[in-house]
Amino acid sequence: MKTTAPQEAFLQAFHAEHPAVTAEAFAGGRAPDGRSSYEILCDQVSGSTRVLDLGCGDGLLLELLARTPGRQLAGLDLSSHSLALARSRPALSEARLEAGRAQELPFPDNGFDACVSHMALMLMGEIEHVAAEVARVLAPGGVLACVLGGGAVGGEAYERFLTLLRHTMEAAPAAQRIPALGDRRTRSREGLDEVLGPAGFAAVDWETVPIDLSGPVEQVWAAVSGLYDLGPLDRTTVEGLRKAFFAEVRDMTTSDGRVPCAFRIRVATTRLA
Repeated sequence: MKTTAPQEAFLQAFHAEHPAVTAEAFAGGRAPDGRSSYEILCDQVSGSTRVLDLGCGDGLLLELLARTPGRQLAGLDLSSHSLALARSRPALSEARLEAGRAQELPFPDNGFDACVSHMALMLMGEIEHVAAEVARVLAPGGVLACVLGGGAVGGEAYERFLTLLRHTMEAAPAAQRIPALGDRRTRSREGLDEVLGPAGFAAVDWETVPIDLSGPVEQVWAAVSGLYDLGPLDRTTVEGLRKAFFAEVRDMTTSDGRVPCAFRIRVATTRLA
């Protein structure tokens, strides 16, 4: 039995209920230069023709990649429900979209010039197998580019939300807590080098970018409440958390009704030697 089975079962169940949750949370966020985190990732592989999206979800990133004519695109995701949304996008009618595990990619050797992953690599267990599989399907010199979570920006709504969530989870019964997800080494540059180096990748280029999610409180709540931790919580607990969040950010709401909210992403890029 796979050691990742409980984690993967949780992710599949969560995305069956929320198949587009990642895009809904992050698509509206903007870096200081005006790009979304998805657009930043697209630009990391601008010269690549054959691109694989690892953990493609509802296909938003692939749709952006498809704007470049002549690209051959493929996506892989654990969730058949998310993939159904990806398959419904007209721009992806010729993309190869597969349900499966990153640890066992259903693609041929040397089949891609680039592999991208938006907020997904950090959720994957057996990470050495993932690294080896990505190396196998990339052509020599191929690019691996990932967007990873980087935490809250101090003094804004997301930081306050995380504090409230931590207190909520401490009080929640064990049955309402999510399993440990991913490998912590994917959260740092040094850790990624430790994972990817043995698979043949060069040292990782690492950039931290703030993403602005500011907006009306309901909009901000919709973004931050998409975290996996809320999935197993009962409705009463989630509603209590929502009310506490609204009260917590009241003092920082601007005169035009906007709540300042930002988080950091890490943009990690490397090449197969």
